[in-house]
Amino acid sequence: MAMNENKKDAKVVTDWFDHPQNIKRLKIGFYLVLVLLVLPDLFMHKHTLFSSVEAWPGFYAVFGFVSCVVIILVSKLVGFGLKQKEDYYDRQ
Repeated sequence: MAMNENKKDAKVVTDWFDHPQNIKRLKIGFYLVLVLLVLPDLFMHKHTLFSSVEAWPGFYAVFGFVSCVVIILVSKLVGFGLKQKEDYYDRQ
């Protein structure tokens, strides 16, 4: 019983990230920053080098996101190709 009483008396330490309300605030903040980063792109005149597609608002944001997803997928495929059996170093 003494052990249960100690658990009741002990303070529960919670972090800022443990509250769902704070996680929601962070997500809203991140989405707001993303919109604010693309917003000036609507009002800037761009000199395109390769194609007129570069002049689309938010093109480089979308291009960067798609490129990052492709890098992750390719690295996962390479990981599957390089994977060794668990006993690889134990073999003679």
